[in-house]
Amino acid sequence: MSTGWGAPDTSPTRLLLLRHGTTPLSVERRFAGRGDIPLTEAGCAQAEAAARRLAGLGVDAIVASPLLRTRSTAEYAAAALGLSVETDEGFVETDFGDWEGMTFAEARGHDPVAVDRWVSDPLAAPPGGEDFASVSHRVGRARDALVERHRGRTVLVVTHVTPVKALVQQALLAPVQALYRMHLDTASLTEIDVYADGPMVMRSFNDTSHLDRTTGGPGPGRRR
Repeated sequence: MSTGWGAPDTSPTRLLLLRHGTTPLSVERRFAGRGDIPLTEAGCAQAEAAARRLAGLGVDAIVASPLLRTRSTAEYAAAALGLSVETDEGFVETDFGDWEGMTFAEARGHDPVAVDRWVSDPLAAPPGGEDFASVSHRVGRARDALVERHRGRTVLVVTHVTPVKALVQQALLAPVQALYRMHLDTASLTEIDVYADGPMVMRSFNDTSHLDRTTGGPGPGRRR
């Protein structure tokens, strides 16, 4: 029987977290949860730009939320990398329930009490929807299962705003309330290393250096 501390894990599973490209609802800043909405023309250009960036990062596998906007974004990367796309329900966006397709102002005009609770309490859910604490728990389970399947590899995960934020929150050992303090652009990349002996390390967040004005992003050296 071995004794003492085990050797440290020096070969983490690297998660490249790509938010999907722009959609009609993201342009209008509307709640987009489980609705199966397509990318816009600009969103397709963003996905293509991200794919070019990813081609040099040694990606071993691609996992995507099953919704249309994430699968479409993932297919650009799959074509550039010569890989297939594995879908995973665990990385789907928050269910915004009755607020799906509404702007924040429209939701607040309809039910101000529910919206005020939602923006301050991660246990509060939109009517008929899902609270952020539950999303974080779901995404954490999906992350653990993904790491078990792809241990030590570099995995592109094409997903949505809330799952990316949840993974960052978990990596930083932050409370779920931290989700309210993060901004994430469409088609941005976030990078997290997951070590088998426990720790997670965030290497980058909301990287849009592969985007420029033609793809709807701030581009390198420009302020957002």
